Amino acid sequence: MYIAIAGNIGSGKTTLTQILTKRYDAKCYLEECDNPYIGDFYEDMNRWAFNLQISFLGSRIQQTMGMISDCKSGVIFQDRTIYEDAHIFADNLHEMGLMATRDIETYMKIFRLVTTLIPKPDLLIYLKASVPTLISQIRKRGREYEMNIDELYLKRLNNKYNHWIDTIYEGEVLVVDKDHEDFVSNPAVLERICARLDALKAKK
Repeated sequence: MYIAIAGNIGSGKTTLTQILTKRYDAKCYLEECDNPYIGDFYEDMNRWAFNLQISFLGSRIQQTMGMISDCKSGVIFQDRTIYEDAHIFADNLHEMGLMATRDIETYMKIFRLVTTLIPKPDLLIYLKASVPTLISQIRKRGREYEMNIDELYLKRLNNKYNHWIDTIYEGEVLVVDKDHEDFVSNPAVLERICARLDALKAKK
């Protein structure tokens, strides 16, 4: 069973992935945090946007191909998906004028090819959060390269996420409203998530 955790920067994806991995004695695939371009990107988005996204895409391809055998034999959780790389982050950078049209076209050719070869999640858990909630979480975890993230950038990403979930993504989705549903402080929220997973697992 393949479960993907999706959401904006600071929404709590890694925390939920780790909680669920422990609860279900599963294997997890975490998002790469040491992309060699990420610090440069936050300093000069226009210069490094394409490099950053291609690097993330390559890492995600490698990770997802490695998941194929694991999701056939047990339960796996993935922190962010290849679909978000394309439909949220790369598309947003192109829309902002930070990634050239020929660059996004090259990127999407690779993305479309790869997504014909990999499995889709059995369930996508979308952690939906407002910009103030995201900012609070980002400051709390204290990653230096994230301290100067523009709030307008986060808002644009949120808009992309909502559009993707509502009109593009084809698959089963569980939405968790992080502004009001904190799975860390409120056990009932976690139990609701797990009840959905248990029901899905019973069908397998």
